[in-house]
Amino acid sequence: MTMLDDVSQDEASAIALDQADPLSSLREEFSIPAGPNGEPVLYFCGNSLGLQPRRAVDHVNEVMTSWAARGVHGHRNGSAPWYPYHEHFRETGARLVGARSGEVVMMNSLTVNLHLLLTSFYRPEGQRRRILMESPAFPSDIYCLQSHVKARGLDPDDVIMEVGPRDGEETLRTSDIIETIESHGDEIATVMMGGLNFLTGQVLDMPAITEAGHRAGAMVGFDLAHAAGNIILNLHDWEVDFAAWCSYKYLNASPGAIAGAYVHERHASNPDIPRLAGWWGNDPDTRFQMHLQDQFVPVSNVESWQMSNPPILAMAPLRASLELFDGVGMAALRERSLRLTGYLRSMLESRPGRRYRIITPDADDEHGCQLSIVVDGDATEAFATIEECGVVADFRPPNVVRIAPTPMYNSFHDCWKFAMLMGDRFGTPDP
Repeated sequence: MTMLDDVSQDEASAIALDQADPLSSLREEFSIPAGPNGEPVLYFCGNSLGLQPRRAVDHVNEVMTSWAARGVHGHRNGSAPWYPYHEHFRETGARLVGARSGEVVMMNSLTVNLHLLLTSFYRPEGQRRRILMESPAFPSDIYCLQSHVKARGLDPDDVIMEVGPRDGEETLRTSDIIETIESHGDEIATVMMGGLNFLTGQVLDMPAITEAGHRAGAMVGFDLAHAAGNIILNLHDWEVDFAAWCSYKYLNASPGAIAGAYVHERHASNPDIPRLAGWWGNDPDTRFQMHLQDQFVPVSNVESWQMSNPPILAMAPLRASLELFDGVGMAALRERSLRLTGYLRSMLESRPGRRYRIITPDADDEHGCQLSIVVDGDATEAFATIEECGVVADFRPPNVVRIAPTPMYNSFHDCWKFAMLMGDRFGTPDP
């Protein structure tokens, strides 16, 4: 766990940490909601919806202004033409997840992208027809896999395998995942897991899982909804086959924002891989031949998985956010994240008589910025108390309060205030 050595636990020390941190100024790039008292709330909910980058308004207005002034000619003209708009994310999106240019495209929503990618990377044949996922998994992943398997004429109960924590434990062991893959290697067609668990905040060992899956002859993909923009990813070097993520959490791209998809270049450049096709995935040299070109000729990269022209208004806020990510870099953001999360954990665990526990792993490579907290007693009532104190967080039944100190806009002072609140309400007050 990253600790802040010799840091006092008083308020002045928290403020001093913010003043000494060169990335603290990032907070000014975001609109922080105010509470009933007019003061900024303690917003620890970036794992559900990131805050609005101030520059997002400018990018959205740019689109609206061009639409009003140019109509259809906005596709080719103006400061940010719409026809190549998705190309803004070729490089920034790739750098975000450790991919190469041509391996990342922003499109659709997360679950839609998972279905599209499963069409390509779940290819049941003979006894190799099973899908391995983790438990607990985000409900949308469960529904996606169950419905996808049914649509392929198979029985989810026969096809979907789960590996979960051992009895009495709350997080997964990499060794158990690897052993499951090895034990059922001849049966598994696809491994698809959440790279960072939504409930516990645990980061899975994606390189090890990918290697084990490939040794067994399976395709390996990840839902990165809680990982993209949160931890350092190296999808290309890990040789992950496919991945998808949303952009409204740590990527701050607006409610229901445009999502991301990754396909390793060895697949993305292969025109023989089956995929559902649409006109925007067709070779741009023939895209506008319309009815004169009645055969799909895929773009020789991940953009061939695009089915429709991009929703420009939905992409504008993401452009604003990724400008910030790309300007700072994931390495610097991750370093700040570890300091913030380590500070908050240390403060929370040092509260005397605390009646709560943190179930998120404490090793640096096993967590992102989310801390999942279980409060003793009535957890629903406890969460209501936390909200009443001006904290914006979230609750996952039956008993998990999720707190996410995000490095883009949360501060050490935010963390100090929250720890003091928890100690006061769910601990023994200091004498």
